[in-house]
Amino acid sequence: MSKKIIGIDLGGTSVKFAILTQEGEIQEKWSIKTNILDEGSHIVPDIIASIQHRLELLNLSAEDFIGIGMGSPGAVDRFEGTVVGAYNLNWKTVQPIKKDIESALGIPFFIDNDANVAALGERWKGAGENQPDVVFMTLGTGVGGGIVAEGKLLHGAGGVAGELGHITVDFDRPFDCTCGKKGCLETVASATGIVNLTRRYADEYAGDATLKRLIDDGEEVTAKTVFDLAKDGDELALIVYRHFSQYLGIACANIASVLNPANIVIGGGVSAAGQFLLDGVQKVFNENTFPQVRTSTQLVLANLGNDAGVIGAASLVLQ
Repeated sequence: MSKKIIGIDLGGTSVKFAILTQEGEIQEKWSIKTNILDEGSHIVPDIIASIQHRLELLNLSAEDFIGIGMGSPGAVDRFEGTVVGAYNLNWKTVQPIKKDIESALGIPFFIDNDANVAALGERWKGAGENQPDVVFMTLGTGVGGGIVAEGKLLHGAGGVAGELGHITVDFDRPFDCTCGKKGCLETVASATGIVNLTRRYADEYAGDATLKRLIDDGEEVTAKTVFDLAKDGDELALIVYRHFSQYLGIACANIASVLNPANIVIGGGVSAAGQFLLDGVQKVFNENTFPQVRTSTQLVLANLGNDAGVIGAASLVLQ
């Protein structure tokens, strides 16, 4: 029997696990709640206990695995196998994850940043179609990403290659970004960014639009609300959609001109708007790329959903 891989996707609310074949097929998956109490000191022991319990249930041992891969938020030192500054996990100090997991389980352990790992997953088994050149962009609360160039994940000199959310796209009326800069892509293209744009244009809009009424009445407005109303032809929602498309389309055009990937894969919660989102971004992309890029780089929607993280984490073992 060929040996298997364990993939772990560590998030602020849950830890997802999967047992996969070396071809990337998921055979078993489960999850546990992330316990961030006591400065996140329970997280690694909980991960170890969960894996031990699952291996007992399945009558498997360390000898059945070639490795464990994990994606984590925060600043990851992939050589030392440590994480620091993962504030959504309450990890303020350096966490020696590799040392703890390897000594408890006796299985080789590999780790990388969560967005990089999701990029590897979509590249290997998802919309990246296992091409050697793929950029993954995730539109969630913020905007994250990962870059695979000529088959290798790019990390950069400071380990922050692929921070696509901090490309500057708004020069005219920039919002402040949490990174300390102004005008970053994530201030206008994340779930939060779309709400920023909605409030900006609602203040200037004098017509009678449903989205305007929702804002004026203090109702909760999300990115999904905006896209649903834009699909229905709501005038204010369409204004927001056009500006969002402009910013994201320009960012994708610039990424494509520098890296010329086969696919720019767009995922994350905001991408649930589907083909409608892609159509607006594609139009701007086409207007801002030169012919060789326009014909060789495709914009596509991610298709692995929540499995991208565990699949990509497993692929770290094979790198």
